[in-house]
Amino acid sequence: MDRSTLPNFDPVHDVLHYEKKPLDVLFAPKNVALVGATEAPNTVGRTVLWNLISSPFGGTVFPVNPKRSSVLGIKAYPSVADVPEPIDVVVITTPAPTVPEIIRQSVEVGVKGAIIISAGFKEIGPEGAKLEQQILEYARRGNMRIIGPNCLGVMCPISGFNATFASTMAHKGSVGFISQSGALCTAVLDWSLKVNVGFSAFVSVGSMIDVGWGDLIYYLGDDPNTQSIVIYMETIGDARAFLSAAREVAYIKPIIVIKPGRTAGAAKAAASHTGSLTGSDEVLEAAFRRSGVLRVNTIAELFYMADVLAKQPRPRGPRLTILTNAGGPGVIATDALILNGGQLAELSAETMEALDQILPPVWSKNNPIDIIGDASPERYAKALEVAAKDPNSDGLLVILTPQAMTDPTRTAEKLVPYAQNLGKPILASWMGGEEVEEGSRILSQAKIPNFPYPDTAARMFTYMAQYSENLASLYETPAANHTDITATLNKEEATRIIEQARKEGRTLLTEYESKQILQCYHIPIVQTLIAENEEQAVEFANQIGYPVVVKLHSETITHKTDVGGVKLNLQSDAEVRAAFQAIRTSVYNKVGEKSPDGKPHFLGVTVQPMIASEGYELILGSSVDPQFGPVLLFGLGGQLVEVFRDRALGLPPLNATLARRMMEQTKIYTALKGVRGRKPVDLSALEQLLVRFSRLVTDNLWIKEIDINPLLVSPDQIVALDARIVIHDPSLGEDQLPRLAIRPYPTQYVSTWTDKLNCTYTIRPTLPEDEPLLVKFHENLSDRTVYLRFLHPMLLSQRVAHERLARICHGDYDREITLVAEQENCESGERRIVGAGRLSKIHSLDEARFSLLISDLYQGRGIGSELLKRILHVAREEKLRRIEALLTPDNEVMIHLLTKMGFTLRPINQNQLLLAEKTIQP
Repeated sequence: MDRSTLPNFDPVHDVLHYEKKPLDVLFAPKNVALVGATEAPNTVGRTVLWNLISSPFGGTVFPVNPKRSSVLGIKAYPSVADVPEPIDVVVITTPAPTVPEIIRQSVEVGVKGAIIISAGFKEIGPEGAKLEQQILEYARRGNMRIIGPNCLGVMCPISGFNATFASTMAHKGSVGFISQSGALCTAVLDWSLKVNVGFSAFVSVGSMIDVGWGDLIYYLGDDPNTQSIVIYMETIGDARAFLSAAREVAYIKPIIVIKPGRTAGAAKAAASHTGSLTGSDEVLEAAFRRSGVLRVNTIAELFYMADVLAKQPRPRGPRLTILTNAGGPGVIATDALILNGGQLAELSAETMEALDQILPPVWSKNNPIDIIGDASPERYAKALEVAAKDPNSDGLLVILTPQAMTDPTRTAEKLVPYAQNLGKPILASWMGGEEVEEGSRILSQAKIPNFPYPDTAARMFTYMAQYSENLASLYETPAANHTDITATLNKEEATRIIEQARKEGRTLLTEYESKQILQCYHIPIVQTLIAENEEQAVEFANQIGYPVVVKLHSETITHKTDVGGVKLNLQSDAEVRAAFQAIRTSVYNKVGEKSPDGKPHFLGVTVQPMIASEGYELILGSSVDPQFGPVLLFGLGGQLVEVFRDRALGLPPLNATLARRMMEQTKIYTALKGVRGRKPVDLSALEQLLVRFSRLVTDNLWIKEIDINPLLVSPDQIVALDARIVIHDPSLGEDQLPRLAIRPYPTQYVSTWTDKLNCTYTIRPTLPEDEPLLVKFHENLSDRTVYLRFLHPMLLSQRVAHERLARICHGDYDREITLVAEQENCESGERRIVGAGRLSKIHSLDEARFSLLISDLYQGRGIGSELLKRILHVAREEKLRRIEALLTPDNEVMIHLLTKMGFTLRPINQNQLLLAEKTIQP
């Protein structure tokens, strides 16, 4: 793949893109040691050795077997330490208890990679898990990377490297296949040979003791031989690493996943197979949407989609035009389309008129476009050309059934000219057997994906549309939000409330405390006053004004309605007194006076105004998933929340766009927009509330569960009527709290700075809303400044392309941090970015590359020097051990700055460039 043609191509970060890849030793080694090599027939050790030596990969194989002097005629060695040549990778097939010592010996002699095929580790229980810990401890001493254990191995058809015990070698191709199941690998391999699917890499990851999904997605994302990445996943492992890698790579190459475990039984089977926890399948769906990953349901779909996305452009939307010579297949395709979330394109008046001119009078006059059973190849081609021009259509499906008058081969030939020039995808379904074989072959050669059944083709189109939607939302620029990003709302007060509860040994916050935390994040709450006795309750009721609501105030009871702890619409002092007594009596009758640890259940009541319920009751909440950490929930609330289950899940943090997309997944969203004459609610305000709620969740990891139910939303107001917060066991340490799957905005790197002219700037990491500001920034750069930064001339249209800037603004802060220097006009409030410094981590290493770019009008003010100081600070805080930059030899200002900052500079690339590098001291 020529990365320089991509709109997000960045030469400074790309010149070394194909260097410094620690996983190369696992995919393209020169010398391989096989520990466990044997001549015993039908053994893993013999099969792996045979595969290594029978498929030349440009390297040498060294069998290791202490009991033999040679294996299959090749000299053998007693141990890895006895091998006379430097070893790149050690392949291990010996029993699990022997593996830690083999890894230790390998690290001592400088081996940088291991493929552990052996089984018997964490999948068998604590004893096996302990072996894994020993292996990791030894491996980390020498920065060794490990694939496995309990895996089939690694196969690279392009280089010829085959360190597996599969029965044959895969064909060369462009699909990178990664599987957690070794047995599935062998089945897929056998199938691929039959249907002629080729692979750039074929990897069985097993238990993922070290190298995980994220490492492999990055590696295959950088691999020029890989066009798409397909994954069979049982457990996600390091969710944060997976999401970080997927979000970066998915825009360049499709990542297609089949993940079993949708049912409880399948999830349990997957967990027992891998020895890993499995989280909620709904959460996984949300994670895939957030990272641009396409999830399919069957193994066939996995490879169908890899083929389709390699051959055809992505559709702009879900609207499909179906062209057919038979009504039945068109109806079947329509059902499959709509049931899977697609839409039939509505034919425009112009399209209808044009079709009337070329089709028989009895054509269907609708979509699907039935061009009648006697359709000639020419009629097919003309109808396709007309339908493709309709702006209401996002893609086309051409169906052919072999009727007596049909010519499948010539019809396919007539479609070939349209294969790549429509600007939208074209799929085909040539139904039948031998009669359509030649036509099918012609379509495939022309890169028109062909399917034996039209419902399959329609389903593949819906996957394409879903993939496009995932990618669009991944990098959609939110509306500018001028809120001061340095403001912490009132995080300190929220922390104080939680800490007080922890000191008291509580895990349940009262409703009052929960609402106070909401208020810290500017989430509107209903006035709530605590009354410890009847007199106070009456006093507060009069202070608020009737009607009022009286609720149980308790530090031990979480669901108040279950114990008769809520009394609504109270109109008088007498009713308030009666409610106080009734709640206390009900609590004592149902759960007693005290909890098992001696805490009283009844501490009084809260008095609140009775809010008119004209509006919609929503629920907004968060709970912890075992794999993805805190997860957000939005949907229809009230007492029947579990009955209707109209909800959407999302991963924090959110921005306004992500909040809106989350709301759009629910049925209640349609009502919120206004239905049957009812006014719409303030959706922008609701978006911002969701954003602040996600900030509450990311700021306070001690929160285990939080519910706002109901959140009353109407055209006039948004207010939390009830709230519930559960915190983690106070005995836990900070390092035992759940980890966020996506790193939140790093506010610790936000601060102000004043230059030598006494102008003040905010220096901060980029936000998704920054794209318009970066466009203006690039518009004011001179050609000379652009050349020095990008190492060659670069057009403004390339620099400000949405795909490029969006990836900078939406950057994963675990992977890349871009600091900008922002100045605000005191009179107009207009903000402008005047400088940027970008720090990008190098995959699989504790190293990073950086670059600086300062607006011409602001050069010479010390902004570049300050940004570099901040970059060095960020590198230190992120525990990097080395950073580097590329520059041209004539960039004298940068050379002076880097030298002053202690960088070492040396010429590279035949003296055309300088490499500046610096070791970061802890």
